[in-house]
Parts: sequence; C-alpha cells; structure tokens
Amino acid sequence: MRILVAALVAGGAVSSWLGVAGLPSAGAISPCAELGGTLDSGQCHVHSSNASYTLDMRFPVDYPDQARMTEYLVQNRDGFLTVAKSPGSRDMPYEMDATSEQHRSGQAPKGTQSVVLKIFQDLGGPQPSTWYQSFNYDLATRKPITFETLFAPNSKPLEAIFPVVQRDLERQTGVPAILISSGSGMDPAHYQNFAITNDEVIFYFAPGELLPMSSGATSVKVPRTALPPLAL
Repeated sequence: MRILVAALVAGGAVSSWLGVAGLPSAGAISPCAELGGTLDSGQCHVHSSNASYTLDMRFPVDYPDQARMTEYLVQNRDGFLTVAKSPGSRDMPYEMDATSEQHRSGQAPKGTQSVVLKIFQDLGGPQPSTWYQSFNYDLATRKPITFETLFAPNSKPLEAIFPVVQRDLERQTGVPAILISSGSGMDPAHYQNFAITNDEVIFYFAPGELLPMSSGATSVKVPRTALPPLAL
C-alpha cells in the first residue's frame, strides 16, 4: 500500500523547513535533523520504533533537488505513521524501510545525478509492498530529468529499450520473455524509475510491474550504446 499524504504538504507541514529550491532558509533546521535523523558519511539515517511499528530510512543529503526528494519521504513516512498509530493496529509491528542508491554521469559542474529510493512497507495487508522512486537531475540546466525529457522528441526509445529489458529479465528470473506483453513493455509508465551512469541507463521495476509478483523487484541495465542519444 503506497500512502501519500498530500494534504500535509499543501498545508505547509513540509515547506516550512525545506526552504526555496531545496536550500534551507537562514537558521532553518536541516531536513535530516527535522526528521530526527543523524548524518553518517553524507547519508541521513532516520530510525524510530516501538511496540507498534519500526521505521528506518537512509537517504543522501547532497542531492541538488533535495526538497523534492525529502518531501516524498516525508509524505510516505507520515502516511505510514498515521496507519501504524491508528486504533486497532495488528499484533505484529508495522514496518517501513527506505534505502537509496546514487549514480552520476559526466563531470561536475555538468553531468547528471541520480538517486533511487527503494521503499518497503508492511501494513498488514495480504503481502508487503515494495516500490522504487527515482530522482534525476541535470546539473548543467539545473532541472529534473524525467523519462519524457531523457530522450529527444520522436526518438521512440522504447523500441530499443524493451528488447533489452525482455532478454535481461528472462536471464535474471527464468520467466520467459514472451510473458512480458508488448502492451506492458512498450508502456512508458513502467519506465519512470531510472538512473543514469556514464555507460548505462538503469531501469527499476516494482514487483508485478512487468513480471509476476513472485519475481520480486528487478532492475535492468541498458547500455547507452543501445539507446537513442540522450537529450542531456
């Protein structure tokens, strides 16, 4: 179950301390400190637990669009805690874990920076949920990168990406590539979570996104040489 509490953001619960364009205002507490986290080697570690729940999050604090990423984490944390602290919670503790990985391409002050969050939530449903959320940033233009802006218009990137994804998922999981329908495999909605490196674009897929739930979370590295030129 993915819980987002947009009302908290709209009401200013987040923006009051995020500042403008991800930079804290003068005298503002850092996002990590506000979340009750501690800094360790450029990572913020937030941990909270009691008899009802366990919450653990690790994320970088040097992403250029830090406000956007932190806002996403705050929304999910607050939604999780709303459920975990509600009356009649189950006997087993609820659980939320957020981990991250970082990738870069090019050389600063240009190039790109990517952060991919992997979020696990167990809220007492039939099975826990796992999903990815990526954040990509063009350091030269100082703008976020989405799948829609990653390639030049009319370049039809999925015609190159989908066959690579089919083959590699079959290699990883043993699920025949033919079971990934072209309707799903050619849908841009399934390629929104990615990271950019000098040599590859890595795509991340939640359980059940392209393969059966039993296959778990997966990722595929697509060589940049197999792709249309990136619009970076």
